[in-house]
Amino acid sequence: MSGFIEGEDRHQATLFPERLDDYIAEDSAVRVIDVFVDDLDLSGLGFKTEPEVTGRPGYHPATLLKLFIYGYLNRVQSSRRLEREAQRNVELMWLTGRLAPDFKTIADFRKDNGEAIRLVCREFVMLCQKLALFTDAFVAIDGSKFKAVNNRDRGFSKAKLKARLRQIDESIERYLGQIVSADRQESSVAKDKSRHLEGKITALKKEMARLKKLEVRLLQAPDRQITLTDPDARCMATSGRGTGIVGYNVQTAVDTRHHLIVAHEVTNVGHDRTQLSKMAKLAKQAMGSDTLEAVADRGYFRGEEIRACDAAQISTYVPKPQTSGNLAKGLFGKRDFIYKAKDDEYACPAGQRLIYRFTRQEKDQTIHRYWSSACPRCAMKSQCTTGDYRRVSRWEHEAVVEAAERRLDKEPWRMSVRRSTVEHPFGTLKSWMGHTHFLTRTLPRVRTEMSLHILAYNLKRVMAIMGTKPLMAAMRA
Repeated sequence: MSGFIEGEDRHQATLFPERLDDYIAEDSAVRVIDVFVDDLDLSGLGFKTEPEVTGRPGYHPATLLKLFIYGYLNRVQSSRRLEREAQRNVELMWLTGRLAPDFKTIADFRKDNGEAIRLVCREFVMLCQKLALFTDAFVAIDGSKFKAVNNRDRGFSKAKLKARLRQIDESIERYLGQIVSADRQESSVAKDKSRHLEGKITALKKEMARLKKLEVRLLQAPDRQITLTDPDARCMATSGRGTGIVGYNVQTAVDTRHHLIVAHEVTNVGHDRTQLSKMAKLAKQAMGSDTLEAVADRGYFRGEEIRACDAAQISTYVPKPQTSGNLAKGLFGKRDFIYKAKDDEYACPAGQRLIYRFTRQEKDQTIHRYWSSACPRCAMKSQCTTGDYRRVSRWEHEAVVEAAERRLDKEPWRMSVRRSTVEHPFGTLKSWMGHTHFLTRTLPRVRTEMSLHILAYNLKRVMAIMGTKPLMAAMRA
């Protein structure tokens, strides 16, 4: 091998062994993890820092927390893989002081310290606030579906269970017909086929009995869903037409300047309509700002949510879905009727006045109703309504929603910022996870797992923005 760079003889002993610290670069990310965790008040966050008086000594929570942050930062989330890495990875040897906990200890730490680990993620966001990384007070909010450990075949909704029972009935009927056809043939092959089909029918009848028992449990569930592996996971529709997964809905609020995730939440509700004000308020609190601007896609549009944001001094930019039934029929939509606030009436496309008639409660909302007495004689009636009168409803807080629409009309570029800001973190997180499912089950543990993912994402972003050495200096200050 002469002429090539040669390594040292692995059997060569040295009189003065090199220090482990010599193998770790001064700007290594592992040093940032060490400084960050050492600076935390672990007991104040809820970790148990006092050892037991009797029994075998345990590992300090700082050691296991460093191990997890390093693992999620380097796409090693499994407790068994972390156990192996602690035994052979030089950076982890340096970080943990050559300690190598077994996988059960590692997994139990994540399971038993969920709330404290989630607070560690919040502590890093607060550090980012102190470093003045949230000066714009402008966030993009979005949600994405993440697969749970539950397989699709072990998740049932009322419609899915009904479809599965119907499918079994059709299969049994088809097999019975095939048996009748086979019985007409006098051959050993036909008899074997009949026995095989009878076995299939028996298995299907057992499956039907099992599904009938599940149907009883499903009807007792509040949301008419049941999942067998992870009880908190839910069937959710995805962006593809007619597709879905059994999983969780992960919500994030991302800073538009540095693309840091300032707030996040994991829910098992399959839609985003009730998440806008909650996520915006979490982001506002995390950024320490008196006011906030938040942009989201049309899936978040809901009058009550926009009003709640307005009351909290949060300016929203959310496009309104165009789902009018009248527009689908080729008739005038509500947007064609102009509200006159001064007179509390609407002007219709024909120039008539739709005056206030009465107020009533609809689904806990106060709704005002308007219509014109001129509708039966109007020349444009065929383009407006199929009834006697065209009635227009107005929510009592509709002015707040209309103001939000005008804001977006004046600044449509906000939607481009949303797309370029909030989509990227989800793609990165799913890539780090390996486009697979969560490793843990139940909502509290999944929230802990996602907090570790987001802590690792934010840590990597800030190291890229500031550099490792300046970041460590800021942490020590």
